[in-house]
Amino acid sequence: MNFSLEQLKAFVTTVETGSFSSAARKLGKAQSVISTAVSNLEIDLDNSLFIRSGRYPKLTPAGERLLMEAQVILERYEHFRGVAQSLGEGIERRLVVAIDDLYSDAQLGALMKEFSYHFPSVELELLFPSMEDVSSLVLENRADLGIMWRQEILPSVLNFHTLDWVSLILVCAPEHELAQQSVEWEELKRYRQLMVSTRSHSEEKARLRVASDVWWVESQWVIVELLKCNLGWAFVPEHVVASALKNGYLVAPTLAFDQHDWPVALEIVWHKQRSLGKAALWLKAAAIASNR
Repeated sequence: MNFSLEQLKAFVTTVETGSFSSAARKLGKAQSVISTAVSNLEIDLDNSLFIRSGRYPKLTPAGERLLMEAQVILERYEHFRGVAQSLGEGIERRLVVAIDDLYSDAQLGALMKEFSYHFPSVELELLFPSMEDVSSLVLENRADLGIMWRQEILPSVLNFHTLDWVSLILVCAPEHELAQQSVEWEELKRYRQLMVSTRSHSEEKARLRVASDVWWVESQWVIVELLKCNLGWAFVPEHVVASALKNGYLVAPTLAFDQHDWPVALEIVWHKQRSLGKAALWLKAAAIASNR
């Protein structure tokens, strides 16, 4: 079995356009060239692809099945060409981005959609560590870019740009004791606090600690589920807890000591001593632009 890409193109284009003559016009070939290519493909595959008894060629059952495979081959061929072209233009083969839960999933989805359009051949890996674990990955060359909440003491070899300010809301279950009253600051110390944990040992993760009794959790989303089970209270990003508040699974108690949420700076970080490729530079600029 020995068939060519040109034969597959002739076959698929004939199906797409409805006739050999239309396929010939689309591909800039003579009709006889297209007809011969498809006939030779049938010989090479030992299968009839078209019924030619009518005015227009109609796919046989074998043709219908082999059409899907031919389309996959041609799509992968174009992808292969795109990867090769990207590498030739200095575009990275692979990009790793570490992202804290503070970054909205809606923002991330929109950003990645644009990225996919501009860099379809780049292999992308998204990591979701917390707080300074993000900067550690960038520092250790395990991530090209990081999006994280502001680190009070950022390693000097890392550069940063503030993207946005994210509101943290104090929340708990409707049946929690804090939900039944106007909450004083001292009251918060009496009940278990759920806090985001990191795998590194630093004082950064304790910045918002109030209570003496704390459960440390690596995911904001898991914290929300634990809060629903009435296992404590927490400061949680507004976008993470919005659905639970709307559906009544959680509440934001009235605060006697403050009428505002706690804003936390969200920043994008990268290593000063490593040059970013075209895809990383585009992603950094797009993330900054989307939050202006």
